[in-house]
Amino acid sequence: MLNILRKNAQSIIIQVIVVVIAVVFVFWGVGSNLNDNTNALAVVNGKEISYRDFQKNYEQAVETYKQQLGGQMPQGFLESIGLKEQVLNQLVQSELLRQGAEKIGVLVSNEAAQRKIQEMEVFKTGGRFDLAQYKAVLERNRLSPTVFENGIKNDLLVNRVIHLLGSFAEVSGKEVQDWIDYIDLEINLAWAVFKSEEYLARVKVDEDALQAWYATRKQNYKFPPQNKLQYLFFSYDDDLKQVVIDDQAIELYYQEHASQYNAPEQRRARHILIKVTSEEGPELRAAKKNEAEKVLAQINKGGDFAQMARQFSEDATKGNGGDLGFFSRGKMVQPFEDTVFMLKKGEVSGLVETPFGYHIIKLEEIVPEKIQSLSEAKSAIRKELEQQAVKAITFKKVSRAYEDIIKAGSLAKFSELSGQSTKRTDFFAQNNPPADSVVRNSAFLQAAFGLRKGELSSVVETGSGYAIIFIDDIKESVVPELSAVRDRAVTDFKKEKSVELARLAAEDLLKKVKEQGWPAGPERKDAGYVKRQGRTGTVPDQIRQHAFAQIGKGAFPDQVITMDTDYYIYQVVASRPGQEGMDAAQRRNLEEQLLTAQKNKLMTDWLDQLRKQAKIWTNTKMLQ
Repeated sequence: MLNILRKNAQSIIIQVIVVVIAVVFVFWGVGSNLNDNTNALAVVNGKEISYRDFQKNYEQAVETYKQQLGGQMPQGFLESIGLKEQVLNQLVQSELLRQGAEKIGVLVSNEAAQRKIQEMEVFKTGGRFDLAQYKAVLERNRLSPTVFENGIKNDLLVNRVIHLLGSFAEVSGKEVQDWIDYIDLEINLAWAVFKSEEYLARVKVDEDALQAWYATRKQNYKFPPQNKLQYLFFSYDDDLKQVVIDDQAIELYYQEHASQYNAPEQRRARHILIKVTSEEGPELRAAKKNEAEKVLAQINKGGDFAQMARQFSEDATKGNGGDLGFFSRGKMVQPFEDTVFMLKKGEVSGLVETPFGYHIIKLEEIVPEKIQSLSEAKSAIRKELEQQAVKAITFKKVSRAYEDIIKAGSLAKFSELSGQSTKRTDFFAQNNPPADSVVRNSAFLQAAFGLRKGELSSVVETGSGYAIIFIDDIKESVVPELSAVRDRAVTDFKKEKSVELARLAAEDLLKKVKEQGWPAGPERKDAGYVKRQGRTGTVPDQIRQHAFAQIGKGAFPDQVITMDTDYYIYQVVASRPGQEGMDAAQRRNLEEQLLTAQKNKLMTDWLDQLRKQAKIWTNTKMLQ
């Protein structure tokens, strides 16, 4: 719900600008009650930023990252990105913006903020603003009316500043044409690839060289430790006959877990993705959008969607025709999901922009929501309740056995007295256990390889029962002689040397081509004319991008280009203006993107000037 509030409280312009000036975390609650805490974290031209305001915005930023990372963050992630410093800087920048707006006479009244709030759909009931709904929504999101209304005023203030500064932005016709020329430029590429696998047969295995090579890499062949053990296992299945589940228990479980038996609507879709990253400028974004529009036009003319996905999509699903399988709501990013759940079966969307780029979506199938009845779920519920109940019975049995082992003094003595035989293994490594399903269980292996020779484990829970483990013997980790791993070492030696041969061959040809031109032979491949974006034929995209970056520096790369274990060279044979050009709609789209970039620059430059002129003090020790 808080995301909805934020979305409604910010204009499209703010959302664009926010990416550039990085104030996404600071428009909510900042600026109110800044002087009520003498323990200031920062002071901007005499205006305090309290630690309380910082903490509030920091917690919101942490929550945002948690949502983006699926609820869990890697250890040390927030420190590695300097999140505390980012939030403090954003607070300072937001205060500078407010002060700068005040200096140039941009103000927002309380009435304007109230009108904005009353227009927000989330606070309406029956199409009219509802005060009770307003208070309830804020309470659910732990926001006070004062804090929220100050946030709205801040948004409106920023919007007005952007509008004012943006009025000075302009893009000349020459600038637009320069970008069109840049985007549409085509180059004719000749290239060659040297695949290391093709040089394997040329590698000669000299014994002295192999021995010297192995001496520097023998730690890579170190044998892991191996354990030899015996164990007792108590299976749940052996005790299931003692469990009795009546219909009343099944019905109660069904009622308590009703949500599990309500299958939401699922949809199966295909998509074509033209990737766009946040680092790419307006010219590349325009080119990629243009490319996506051309693909969409072909589909609308009857092109096979799956085949077009295989040909044009830049997503991992391209190999299976862009098929995403079935999914319910909450599984995809918002613009994509909203589109999928508005389409009818067989329909194709227009362009859908997400943080990943431009998508074209086709809805293939719809599986309606289904509520599973008690009778349909009864068998599965009975099995679940049986598994829950049998654990207690089996655990009681294994606990009794464990106490008897301790009393007997050893697992062997217990086995002798009780007549219950133990299972035994030969030596094995943790990453290569025997075929026994009990031993291969991850919890079993973790427990077994955490023990020393002669030690008895505690009770170990596995997926199918409980185990007690005793370590008979341990072989420590050792570095083997070459003879023990010769076949593997020879294979690795040849692979490494084949990479060296491929690199040397590529370097030799690049030198010859620069000095004498391409020699006769099959190495040269001609890509023909290619653009900065779009299809490249057989030439890898990385080579295409490298070649465009080389324009103005020379026709050849300075050195061979490495891709995995292969090496590439190329020559820019010729260049020419684009042959297709841009239509009026594409030109207008580019003009809009360039104008937005110009507005962003004006805003950024203005904020930089405010910062240079400001007196800013920060207490960085409070961030530690």
